[in-house]
Amino acid sequence: MRVTDHVRSWHVVAGLTLVTAALLLLEIPRETWLTTATLSLALGTAALALMGAAALLGGRWPIVESALGGLDRVYLTHKWLAVWALAFASFHFVFRAELEAWELESIFSLPPGTTRFVRELSFVALMVIVLLALNRKIPYDKWRLWHKLSGPLFLIVILHWLTIRSPVRLDSPAGIWLAGIAVLGITGAAYKLLLYPFLAKHAEYRVVAVSPGASALHLQLAPVSHPIAFQPGQFGFLRMMEDDLREPHPFTIVGGERGGHVHFVIRALGDFTERLVQRTTPGMHAEIYAPYGRFLRRTGAAREVWIAGGVGISPFIAWLTDPQATHLDRVTLFYFFTPGREFPSSAVLERLARERGAEFVAVSSGPSSPELTNRLDEIVRDVGPADVQIAFCGPKGLLRHVRSLLRERGIPESNLRFEYFEFR
Repeated sequence: MRVTDHVRSWHVVAGLTLVTAALLLLEIPRETWLTTATLSLALGTAALALMGAAALLGGRWPIVESALGGLDRVYLTHKWLAVWALAFASFHFVFRAELEAWELESIFSLPPGTTRFVRELSFVALMVIVLLALNRKIPYDKWRLWHKLSGPLFLIVILHWLTIRSPVRLDSPAGIWLAGIAVLGITGAAYKLLLYPFLAKHAEYRVVAVSPGASALHLQLAPVSHPIAFQPGQFGFLRMMEDDLREPHPFTIVGGERGGHVHFVIRALGDFTERLVQRTTPGMHAEIYAPYGRFLRRTGAAREVWIAGGVGISPFIAWLTDPQATHLDRVTLFYFFTPGREFPSSAVLERLARERGAEFVAVSSGPSSPELTNRLDEIVRDVGPADVQIAFCGPKGLLRHVRSLLRERGIPESNLRFEYFEFR
């Protein structure tokens, strides 16, 4: 997405931190503001606010996705909220957040030993939440199972806030603010853990065709009762109704047909997707939770440049096969792939692009290849850098290189739209 279109991760982290700190300062004497104790208390309360916001984002609420510009941004913000919450809580844990000048009392009391135990347990709970979320070496099925503990562990952090002696009263502006965030966080966590499988938009499908490739496959599914509605470029969480394949994973919906059929292109990139590629057969049933994502095509530019890396080709296939798509003659699609591993093949994609009037450029020699740089130079000379719109989906390393190429050619950063390639 355009970087200026939506709320960004740092906006959320900084905004919540500053509001929490400002409300906290209203509760304590001005002469104590510039102390380690005040900083510790401010960061501790900010950590609670960030955790509550992270729990809310975990619910995949459509209104939150719209505000942040897509579920990929929601997951990124969710991650950074947790990281900064741990950093703030670490400072709060080390430095005492009490002064004699403050009027201290707890919102409700526990025995002294229990209060201290809850304080230490809340910090451990936060560490567990963040480390589990960021550890990419944990297999996805185990990671997903452990990550479900985030909501219950958040309750321990709330209990610490309610039982620790503090100058923040529950009926004060800071107390009302923290209570509101805590309630929203609990609501988001409870919804995701208990109600999401029933209330989120989803439909049951049946696999009607499987086209295998090299470590990949093309799935076609038909709705059992009612189809899901989506726009080209959006994705859904696919959950096969088979033992050992029930983990919901996000995949771009690469196309649909009359009658509600949907298509997925899936590559074996891990243990689960490898099993999915090897074992999926016609007749199997699946649930699709959708639609998610805001990676939607924007027409109107003098020239559109689409850049796909590997399986990042999926949303562009959806755009190319959209029967309502217009002005595809203004499109140049660059496809980065490893020879022998591309799926669909570059020949199939080139034929599809030509049928729709788009230009196709296959790039198998890396991001510095002249196929990209020379053709991009020609496009910029033809229409000018301000009139070139870039849409990107692919690995982070390729995105960094593309950004560098755009800067060198004077293409504004605001002309670049992209979807984050990985959720974890």
